[in-house]
Amino acid sequence: MGFVDLFCAASMPVLKVLIVTALGSFLALDSINILGQSARKQVNELVFFVFNPALVGSNLAKTITYESLVALWFMPVNILLTFIIGSALGWVLMIIAKPPQHLKGLILGACSAGNLGNMLLIIVPAVCKEKGTPFGDSDVCSEFGTAYASLSMAIGAIFLWSYVYNLVRVFSKDSTTNEAVIMQEDLVQPLLPSTESDSSIKIEGRMKVILNSMKRKWSDISRHVNLKAVFAPSTSGAIVGFVVGTIGPMRRLLIGTTAPLRVFQDSASLVGDAAIPAVTLVVGANLVKGLKGSGIALPIVFGIAAVRYIFLPLFGILIVKGALYFGLVHADPLYLFVLLLQFALPPAMNIGTITQLFGAGESDCSVIMLWTYGLASISLTLWSTFFMWLVA
Repeated sequence: MGFVDLFCAASMPVLKVLIVTALGSFLALDSINILGQSARKQVNELVFFVFNPALVGSNLAKTITYESLVALWFMPVNILLTFIIGSALGWVLMIIAKPPQHLKGLILGACSAGNLGNMLLIIVPAVCKEKGTPFGDSDVCSEFGTAYASLSMAIGAIFLWSYVYNLVRVFSKDSTTNEAVIMQEDLVQPLLPSTESDSSIKIEGRMKVILNSMKRKWSDISRHVNLKAVFAPSTSGAIVGFVVGTIGPMRRLLIGTTAPLRVFQDSASLVGDAAIPAVTLVVGANLVKGLKGSGIALPIVFGIAAVRYIFLPLFGILIVKGALYFGLVHADPLYLFVLLLQFALPPAMNIGTITQLFGAGESDCSVIMLWTYGLASISLTLWSTFFMWLVA
């Protein structure tokens, strides 16, 4: 299987994404204004509350069973490792670049959270249809590829809304203000009289100060970590999909051409199919904001791109190859390809939604997305080509 065949198979899906993204950017231009700010907000809400949950839930219910879920146990671990390694590399970047406080959550989120859902749901089935891939029959490849991408999207949504959401929240301007107030309260904590000679009273007093400080810190953490965000609509859709797919009686009721309640699954699939084009159009529309620029330094932007397109994929190769060597994953080329690709994706687009919620770095996020998604057209093509050669 030649390099040219692999390169063509890898580039076609990326080109499709670029074309739809370019259409979204065109529709967002001031002279066209079909996807203006208010329209983008409404489409974002549709995607967030309706399209994505339907897409995740219907695909998981249709393609994931209890047996396949057990066989794919390494994928959640793999995704968790992308977040952990990305966060560690993001901390290194922050130490070097020294960004302002309100951008730290955005930088960590962009380094740790990849577009584990929509990009895979576009790229993997499209790669399966191309000639010259090492994945066998296109129909079988598309079915299993959709299952892998759906599971990736569900797990990614859980990590994104439980981890990145709270990162941005903690580092937002309001959080900084709250933390400053708490620090001031700690500083003015009354001390024991210096003339007190009884050492036991001194120790008791110091323990009270420490305990009070710990209580305030815990209260602060509880206030910042919004556990409701863990159950975002996409996560709820994933839970429904897991339940329907893995519980036999429910699966027989809803899934399959002879299922008595298959109309509900078909309806969910119909609604979910709108998610990918809608999200891709909004991605392009949001990138127009990035053209107007912001105060973020370009070295930070290119640092994020280096983390996502150079260092993370290299770590991914070591991790997936190591897992294969120790027998933690089965030697399925398509499954290995998806695991590797999870380390090479651009930042999750929902990070932009999160920054809008807290008003922390919204324009900066647009610039990051503009550059990283522009560079992804080259990076994803090259890494996809190399990954296919690696698993062939």
